[in-house]
Amino acid sequence: MTVVDFELPTGLEAREPVEARGLTRDGVRLMVSRGSAISHHRFTELPRLLGPGDLLVVNNSATLPSAIDASGVRLHVSTEQADGSWLVEVRDAPARAGLRLEVPGGSLTLVRPFTARLWAATPAVGAGRVEYLTRHGRPIRYSYTDRDWPLHVYQNAYATEPGSAEMPSAGRPLTGRVLAELAGRGVLVAPVTLHTGVASPEADEPPYPEWYRVPASTVRLMNHVRSAGHRVIAVGTTVVRALESAAAGPASGWTSLVIEPDHVVRSVDGLLTGLHEPRASHLKMLTAVAGEDALRAAYAEALRERYRWHEFGDVHLIL
Repeated sequence: MTVVDFELPTGLEAREPVEARGLTRDGVRLMVSRGSAISHHRFTELPRLLGPGDLLVVNNSATLPSAIDASGVRLHVSTEQADGSWLVEVRDAPARAGLRLEVPGGSLTLVRPFTARLWAATPAVGAGRVEYLTRHGRPIRYSYTDRDWPLHVYQNAYATEPGSAEMPSAGRPLTGRVLAELAGRGVLVAPVTLHTGVASPEADEPPYPEWYRVPASTVRLMNHVRSAGHRVIAVGTTVVRALESAAAGPASGWTSLVIEPDHVVRSVDGLLTGLHEPRASHLKMLTAVAGEDALRAAYAEALRERYRWHEFGDVHLIL
């Protein structure tokens, strides 16, 4: 199995939130694939595409403003490790062990490389990561966006647990209006928590450990829905990672699970997700859910129909 690869035209990169084009968050497009069958919708049609008794599992992690200025360079703060160190990405500058970076209110000292991009760093800032970034950070912005946007643009409507370095963006179009219509049609919603780290702008980098929690009440509801013959649908790849981790291990903790194409996904019957970059590791998980041929067909269709990519872009429902 090769990783799904394709050329993404720059014109299909969503450079701004859909609200900047005069629409509401739920005004993005929705591609639905059931094997090789593909249909095109607006996201506001989602409640009519699901059935009474189906369950959406959402990630209630809230986005932190995880970019800070450090000794004249940009620093992206990812997850906080169990030993209190922070995983950080130094942007646009070389990194080395022992490098001390001055940051607002203190300093960070790089200790050792953690991945090809991330370093474990010792913070000396007088506060925990959530408190510190809330006070001093700004949202992470990548080059395909045209300007900085305020933090509320990166928060999902149901986000209650601060901790993610970047937005779990599959749920961005789930507005209060859509959630209310889902409830009115008998579609259930339950939470898990997975705090996302800094995503990779480089191709084919595997995910690294992230902290998750799957409440017992969510597991009970999933079991009830399944036993009644209805579907469990994950909102985002982070939800699949959390649920599959809890199915194979503890209900909370650090997960190193990487879902490869040959992984048998047992926790969900569908996935609502964004459109992912060529060769991104997320595509391996999508292959495990949809199958390689179906995923390739869906992405070819998304390119033909000029869907928009990245966190402000359109979404894909795999059933």
